[in-house]
Amino acid sequence: MTIQPNMTNYDQEYKNFKWNVPEYYNFAGEVIDKWARNKEKLAMLWVDDNAREIKKTFYDISVASKKLANVLKSQGIGQGDVVIVVLPRNIEWWIIFTACIRAGALIAPGTTQLTGKDLEFRVNKSQAACMITNPEIAAKFDCVADKCPTIKSKIVVSQAMDDWVFFDEAVEKASPDFETAKTKAKDNCLIYFTSGTTGFPKMALHTHSYAIGHQVTGKYWLDLKENDMHWNVSDTGWAKAAWSSYFGPWNQGSAQFIHHTDRFDPDTTLSLLEKYPITTMCGAPTIYRMLVLKDLSKYNFSTLRHCVGAGEPLNPEIIEVWKKATGCIIRDGYGQTETVLLAGSFPCIEPRFGSMGKPTPGIALHVIDSLGNIMPANKEGDIAIKILPEPPVGLFKEYWTEPDKTASSFIPGWYLTGDKAYVDEDGYFWFVGRSDDVILTSGYRIGPFEVESALIEHPAVAESAVVSSPDETRGEVVKAFVLLSPGFTASDNLGKELQNHVKTTTAPYKYPRKIEFVEELPKTISGKIRRIELRDAEWGR
Repeated sequence: MTIQPNMTNYDQEYKNFKWNVPEYYNFAGEVIDKWARNKEKLAMLWVDDNAREIKKTFYDISVASKKLANVLKSQGIGQGDVVIVVLPRNIEWWIIFTACIRAGALIAPGTTQLTGKDLEFRVNKSQAACMITNPEIAAKFDCVADKCPTIKSKIVVSQAMDDWVFFDEAVEKASPDFETAKTKAKDNCLIYFTSGTTGFPKMALHTHSYAIGHQVTGKYWLDLKENDMHWNVSDTGWAKAAWSSYFGPWNQGSAQFIHHTDRFDPDTTLSLLEKYPITTMCGAPTIYRMLVLKDLSKYNFSTLRHCVGAGEPLNPEIIEVWKKATGCIIRDGYGQTETVLLAGSFPCIEPRFGSMGKPTPGIALHVIDSLGNIMPANKEGDIAIKILPEPPVGLFKEYWTEPDKTASSFIPGWYLTGDKAYVDEDGYFWFVGRSDDVILTSGYRIGPFEVESALIEHPAVAESAVVSSPDETRGEVVKAFVLLSPGFTASDNLGKELQNHVKTTTAPYKYPRKIEFVEELPKTISGKIRRIELRDAEWGR
């Protein structure tokens, strides 16, 4: 049965779209509590690797978040205080997120891969008043806690620990009566430490209106409806969780499927897709690349109707394999930690594989030159958001406490994403690369994604990263770092075969003159390849 998408006419929707932002807004009170009026409405189906299943309704989340808000209040945590939350996919993460918003506290999520030194940096950078985590991370934090003087509350989930408030015990005793903070839409709400390619992480600060901004993420790109069950195969520690594991689905009243595990296993993921009534799915390109290496014909994807990918552009051949097996086209979406969805291959538009799609309704997205002039079709430039007469809803407020870094992301009238692209004659955006990733060789400008996209089409390549490498004759040349698929062995002959493959798949001048086979690629904590690390090593920086 074909289900009509939420957006059926892109041009009309984009033209007529208007943001509606009230003066006062609180997602916990406006959205969670609204869905909670139906006490049976499912918010979450949670499973773990031991086949445990737990269902939570919006009413459950609402009540638990009010109780936790009271716990925070008793710990001296209130409006404007920063709460660092470092948890895997525990149910408590969603309760904590909701409670912090309800109390007017600022949430600062982090991945469980953080070290004690990372925790110390984040606490002191944000002047955090509270840390909520599990016993493993709590033990790391205890080693640096004496260097974090702003922390006045430590809460641990799963099991009790000395000198930590035990989540279960405290919440059970707390009152379910809590008056949701009267927060303004422009009040501070959420801090994400950006997994940047240079320097220490910056704090991207979002306001309560960020939740409103994700209405377009949930409605138009994820295409969610009230009876959907959405699975975001993503860590809770990076901004994609806010997009697809919190604001996006719950704005729409959709239930979420949560798989609590400490590792990604493609066989398990495919089995879960077959077993549970999951209708929509979001995953990073790396996830899909691993899934399509499996024999997909063994699985039945009867309930799956819509899939999206985000984090980096997805290769067309992966989309084709997945479509053949599931009937679903993986639709790319583009955005940043600093934004909501900026562009997407929405269900109502004809997909162009490899394209980022078209601008999101409510976002004036363009490709511009260094002076802020909009580039003509098929001319490469900087991806930028028009911020006049006012910035779009969902754009970050600032890099908190770093006005110089904030200022460097703006030119008069525009926010610069730091990415390069071109727009074709029909308004589709095509990603070229980060502003500092473009390779200049023999007069040519080469975006690494184009070469990586060609390489991934070869069955021997599981993942690749392409950077510039110094060359006496050409100044710099294309170098590819290649992670091989199972069953393939590195050799000079395979290297030549890959070079020839790229020559025949894309413009010959783009082929990698150097290839290095590697066991792993350096990545940020959010899973993006750190090309800068590889490039700096090549250039001896």
